[in-house]
Amino acid sequence: MKDQEEVRVTVNFTSHDVIIIERALRTAMKHDREEHRSRDYHEVLLKMQESAEQALRVNAQLASADHDGIRYDYDDSSDLM
Repeated sequence: MKDQEEVRVTVNFTSHDVIIIERALRTAMKHDREEHRSRDYHEVLLKMQESAEQALRVNAQLASADHDGIRYDYDDSSDLM
């Protein structure tokens, strides 16, 4: 059995969850006196930030794909002429 095995699981964190986890990791990095653990916290924090950025890019792509390129103007200002 391997010492460290990479396991990938999809978890649906809310943006609030991510903020709390990031805050906890930053606090742990500040207060943990053992450098190797602090590096571990930093590594996890970077991975979370990269995942969040990827999720934002995917969501932006999906949102732009939903638009068909046609803009509809629902302003009824033609009645004013």
